[in-house]
Amino acid sequence: MFMQKHIENEFEQISQNFLKLKELSPIIIEAAEVCTKALKSGNKIMFCGNGGSAADSQHLAAELVCKYKKDRHALNAIALTTNIPILTAAANDLAFDYIFERQVEGLGKEGDVLIALSTSGKSINVIRAVERANEMGIKTIALTGKDGGAIKHNASIVIKVPSDITNNIQEMHIAIGHIICELIETSLFK
Repeated sequence: MFMQKHIENEFEQISQNFLKLKELSPIIIEAAEVCTKALKSGNKIMFCGNGGSAADSQHLAAELVCKYKKDRHALNAIALTTNIPILTAAANDLAFDYIFERQVEGLGKEGDVLIALSTSGKSINVIRAVERANEMGIKTIALTGKDGGAIKHNASIVIKVPSDITNNIQEMHIAIGHIICELIETSLFK
């Protein structure tokens, strides 16, 4: 009986979280428009995050490079979470705080977009990547939890989802990421 009630409560909480996301529609549209403009101009979208947010970064980059819902040509996107030699060299030779910043510096250019995922908004390596991107003229979008953490002061666009529970934040981040992918596809491939 406990398990049944627990499952029902979890789905109720998830449902309530997703209903609250509708309020974020204007900022999600803004993020999608920034990404679409960058891609139309021949620029790229970079993603970064730690743990589950690293996996979400890879997932969303794959949706853009391969396809989301439409059969179309590849879009220029990369997850900065995948190159093990770069990640381990930066962590070993510099510090873990620099693993994404260094890649933004080497791979990014003005007009690109960096989408930074951090459930807490406090991940130093993600914040440093956003700060470096800003210095380089790269548009920055942060997906965070309810508080937004320090990253809310650094990113150009901040999408704070209405939860402070990590798994719920991640569920909402991937849903928002999917919507952004769909808006990009709809805009670029009518």
